[in-house]
Amino acid sequence: MNKSAIILTKRVGSKILILRNQKVILDTDLAELYGVSVKRLNEQIRRNPGRFPSDFLFTLTRAEHKNLRSQFATSTSPSHGGRRYLPHAFTEHGAIMAASVLNSKRAVEMSIFVVRAFVHMREALLLNQRIVSKLSELEQRLDAHDADIQDLVQALRELMAPLPASHRGIGFELPAGSSKGQIKKAEAKAPRARRA
Repeated sequence: MNKSAIILTKRVGSKILILRNQKVILDTDLAELYGVSVKRLNEQIRRNPGRFPSDFLFTLTRAEHKNLRSQFATSTSPSHGGRRYLPHAFTEHGAIMAASVLNSKRAVEMSIFVVRAFVHMREALLLNQRIVSKLSELEQRLDAHDADIQDLVQALRELMAPLPASHRGIGFELPAGSSKGQIKKAEAKAPRARRA
């Protein structure tokens, strides 16, 4: 793909929005890309209703339109360039269908870039989902490792703790009240076992 095609694809991609969990492009943006007026685009939609089922095209609600207007700071008054009707949102398939009903050379050429932009966006979203999945997996591993490390640190602390003061020494202890000499005398008086 040459540089101008990449630039056009990015330009089209910047006009794609996510509404109702679908990637769409508004009729004003699509008309601009296809080089026709919004009025002409909407005429073709009204003339060919069978070509635009609900998964190809839907009309924005007043709340959606108000939300978009506030995001893009567009005029609200019809006398100052605002819209009289709620805008249409085209899905990827609806944008391609619009190019076919408009039947203009520019619409056909631009529909290729529209499709590329939708595909690029789909790939980017898929990549983001993979990244989120990997991050979640790493987070779970870290949680497990944190618990293991805490157990290890606790075991090391227990090993490094000083021994209790009541610890007995290693070796033989003499009974209380006896001395070294008395034990040797006791050993001398004890009869030795004879060998036969």
